[in-house]
Amino acid sequence: MKTLIEYIAKSLVEDPDAVEVTEIRHGNSVNLVLKVGKEDMGRIIGKNGRVANAIRILLRVAATREGKRATLDVAEPQ
Repeated sequence: MKTLIEYIAKSLVEDPDAVEVTEIRHGNSVNLVLKVGKEDMGRIIGKNGRVANAIRILLRVAATREGKRATLDVAEPQ
């Protein structure tokens, strides 16, 4: 699942080297935190959050196939 999110994010942004995905596991659930460069935040979130929601849907489908639950947080870069 982590590689899926990395692949999608790197395909969308101008600076693929700034993409960072952190995976936090809690039993049967997984929380992924996606960080991209400040200039690419708009590309990941999209208009009205549509791109981010589409990524979350793809993540949920991949997690369901593995019998897990997954969430995605888009965090601001530091």
